[in-house]
Amino acid sequence: MKGNRLLADSAITALAPAIWGSTYLVTTQLLPPDRPLLAATVRALPAGLILLAFGRILPQGIWWWRALVLGTLNIGAFFFLLFVAAYHLPGGVAALVGSVQPVIVLVLAAVLLGDRIRLPHVLACLAASAGVALLVLKATAQLDLVGVLAALGGAVCMASGIVLTKRWQRPVNVLLFTGWQLTAGGIVLLPALFLVEGLPSTITGTNALGFGYLIVLGSLFAYSVWFRGTDRVPAIGLSFLGFCSPIVATVLGFAFLGQTLSFLQLVGALILIGAIVLVQLTPQKPAPVATTIPASAAKVGASG
Repeated sequence: MKGNRLLADSAITALAPAIWGSTYLVTTQLLPPDRPLLAATVRALPAGLILLAFGRILPQGIWWWRALVLGTLNIGAFFFLLFVAAYHLPGGVAALVGSVQPVIVLVLAAVLLGDRIRLPHVLACLAASAGVALLVLKATAQLDLVGVLAALGGAVCMASGIVLTKRWQRPVNVLLFTGWQLTAGGIVLLPALFLVEGLPSTITGTNALGFGYLIVLGSLFAYSVWFRGTDRVPAIGLSFLGFCSPIVATVLGFAFLGQTLSFLQLVGALILIGAIVLVQLTPQKPAPVATTIPASAAKVGASG
């Protein structure tokens, strides 16, 4: 029964990275060019403020800095680095560099959460990297140092955010917790947006459509599903679900950008799917269930 529940939770959580797999398509086709800070800020801050308006509870005590740290890792820094990588690298190279994330999670979870490093997890990490390479990396792909460093930094941020989110456990419901992080991440990005890029002189209808998609589906829905998953799916399993992104990105490139799917890409997709399933089926330490305290108690209890 527990195994079936974990698989169901993993399937629901996988919706988030599946939606994020469309980020590259939306960024390149709908958003203003060369504005990663604008894209990251607009994706985070409005969605966070919407959730805060409904939840009406601010962090208290220790959760002020915890929300800032998690918002920076999971949202602010990660969004910025994600968009920098999208602008500087082909999607395949960015995805390949980002495939080191489960390895980072594996190590951090062992150190901070006491999770065991199991052989199937190590093998799955190797298989996943090979699968990503076959799926999205082309012989003509160009390496760009800024893009590679951004993709690597994004992987480190997301891996650290996954592990710390599980270690600290949210003190409020998942929507409010998501709002805290999106708002904190957006606030971190806001000064950099005005200092480095500034606001565009015009926003087209196409741009507005792209921003709306990222806010509603990419942030409000996807991050609520993702942070629900951090309560229910072990850290290493959660990180492997992120590989749904390059699979979806490849399918969307085939469907909308006229890209071809080779036999090796299909093999890579199957390897990735196999690695994801292997990790979800490997026995792991049960994920601790977050205890959500009542709203009235959150203001007091979170100060300890």
